[in-house]
Amino acid sequence: EMSVLEAVVSTQSTGFASCSVDKTIRIWDDRAPHHKACMITVPEAHSSDVNVINWNRTEPFIVSGGDDGILKIWDLRKLDSHAALFKHHSGPITSVEWHPTDSSVFGASGEDNQVSLWDLGMESAEPLLINDTEVPPQLLFIHQGQEEIKELHWHPFISGLLLTTSLNDFNVFKTISV
Repeated sequence: EMSVLEAVVSTQSTGFASCSVDKTIRIWDDRAPHHKACMITVPEAHSSDVNVINWNRTEPFIVSGGDDGILKIWDLRKLDSHAALFKHHSGPITSVEWHPTDSSVFGASGEDNQVSLWDLGMESAEPLLINDTEVPPQLLFIHQGQEEIKELHWHPFISGLLLTTSLNDFNVFKTISV
């Protein structure tokens, strides 16, 4: 039996997307009859549970995060494979969200107690070498200091302001990067 872990409503169409423990991402049309509502299934979207997804507000992209600690960008015009893949987190991804006004920027949190901010506008394919560690050029910022981060959300009116929740507190911070 499939357990759906998250569903998000499209901001561009009459549909929604879901992700689940069966490793799939599904695109649904809420106008269709129930038995025909699933329009697209992406099998094996991650190597394990797909925990979280978020629909870009202006571009045809979805970001997903799984138990595998990987972040994937999906272009809804071509779902046969991911458009981008980022491996930075060392634990399962717990939350993802696109920036409300910059369609190339998203944030992610993981069970590794990190919040990471990413910019797809950074097109360089070569990773940066920082302290003998390869860092993807799209990685803008890392926020640490909380335990068991559960969610992150961008403030809709204050650019770059993020709210994160965790096991025993919340953080509100503004990055200089976005």
